[in-house]
Amino acid sequence: MLTQVLVQLVVVVTLMIAVSVALFVGRRRLQVTRTEWRTRLRATAPVLAVLAIVLLFNSIARQIVPDLSWMIGWNLTWAIYDIEGQFILWLQSFETPAVTAYFSFIYIYGYVFALTFPVVAYFALSDTRPLRELLAAYTLNYTLGLVLYVFVIAFGPRNMMPELVEALLYDTYPQYQHLTRQVNRNTNVFPSLHASLATTVTLLAYRTRDRYPTWFYVTLGLGASIALSTMYLGIHWAIDVLAGIGLAYISVSLARVLVDRWSVSAWIASIRGRDADDDREMDSSSDHT
Repeated sequence: MLTQVLVQLVVVVTLMIAVSVALFVGRRRLQVTRTEWRTRLRATAPVLAVLAIVLLFNSIARQIVPDLSWMIGWNLTWAIYDIEGQFILWLQSFETPAVTAYFSFIYIYGYVFALTFPVVAYFALSDTRPLRELLAAYTLNYTLGLVLYVFVIAFGPRNMMPELVEALLYDTYPQYQHLTRQVNRNTNVFPSLHASLATTVTLLAYRTRDRYPTWFYVTLGLGASIALSTMYLGIHWAIDVLAGIGLAYISVSLARVLVDRWSVSAWIASIRGRDADDDREMDSSSDHT
């Protein structure tokens, strides 16, 4: 069943990306990319490698994070409920089959599309800075999110109040449990990484709206839908979503600083520049002698 769900996910998201490339990226950028892709790949390879390492570490760490969390023992579930009250129940009062289908699609397919398409879109730009900032922000989201998951125990609404909050995604489409259980743990809902990563994409879309103006408006609607889907489906509290938005802002801000300070491509270019200066000085000295 997992293989079937994964194949379906890949096919649907690939089609969404193909349509979006035609709408937002365009033929001209793709033509330039064919000649510059090696240069762009070299520039982004270091941060891409770090992201891959963090994702690999996260996949391993998720197996032991719940045990570490219970050792620390900071269970904030009731504190979150005391602050938030019946908001999730109120949100689910608007439940209809059509709304559930929409938010379920957004939670699974829209979320993966929102994370993957910007990688393609920014790779199509000659300026690699947006892509490097995006990958760095992803890395920070996963890293800081994992740290918070270690220290904070928080059960989602559907786990805390199963008799009141409906697990709309899994009750309606039970096959997706095979996919989500690969990346989710019941105690890891604060913050919402769905919300943080969707907000990260939106913030960077705003920063690059001069190059992809329409995409920014798409991310506004898509990001809001992703955040709402996590609450409507009973997976996250509103406080988790707010924390995710805050995490996104921190990650995007830090990514900008880190890309400025530790650009490997700029470092290599500076070394080559110094070597060229040294060669010119040596040639000049030889001429004088």
